Order: sequence, then C-alpha cells, then structure tokens
Amino acid sequence: MSSTQHTLGIIKPTAVTQRHIGDIIKYIEQAGFRIRALELTKISVKDGKAFYEVHSQQPFYEELYNYIASGEVVAMALEKENAVADFRKLIGATDPLQAEPGTIRKDFGVSISENAVHGSDSPENAEKEIAFFFPRRSW
Repeated sequence: MSSTQHTLGIIKPTAVTQRHIGDIIKYIEQAGFRIRALELTKISVKDGKAFYEVHSQQPFYEELYNYIASGEVVAMALEKENAVADFRKLIGATDPLQAEPGTIRKDFGVSISENAVHGSDSPENAEKEIAFFFPRRSW
C-alpha cells in the first residue's frame, strides 16, 4: 500500500561545487517529487557529527562528517508516495561505479564518499533528518 511520505535529500559539497544543483533538482522533480523545503547551507563539523551520529561506531564516521562540513550543501525536504524508497532508487548505489545508469549518483557522483547526494534510509530517519534542517516546518 502506498502513502505520501517525506524524505530528506542533500546535494553534497562536491556536487554543489561542480554546479550540479539544477541538474539534480531536475532529476528529482522529473521523478515526481515535490520539494517542500530547500536551503543552501554550510554545515559545521559539530553539526555534521550530530547529523551522522547514527554512524558514530562505523570506521567511516569521521570521513562522513568532515566531508559534509567541507563546503556548501543543498538540503531538501521532499514529498511523494513512497518517498523514502523511491528516492533511494533514484539516487542509486552508494558507490557511483556500482549505481544503475540514470541514477543521480551514477551521473554526478565522483566516488563512494563524494557520491553527490544523501537520502534518508527509513521513514523514521527521514523525519529526524528533516527536523534537523527544517525544525520549524509549517507544511
């Protein structure tokens, strides 16, 4: 059974620097997502640690928070039926070399760590992640 959901998407620093924001948003909109909130922002190392805290026991944790804090990002609250699963499919595998053709990571990712975008991995995490960037949402 499908239902309207929200998910968080982040265009990561390398994709922002390489001026892929418009192209990535085009992929998202053409896939039927509605952008409910959008912000170009810079995340501090402290906030990067908090955002990726769920991965704090992983060996790649430090790389994650340092990378997300390395430049500007675009945070987006997205809405669609089955938003979490559909966005994960649209962005593709973490490793751009393994991602399916036509996915965001395949077309704009540079490496596993510089893979162009972040997408929430569950509806529960989506709500937490959206609140992290958009705590006063009114939609």
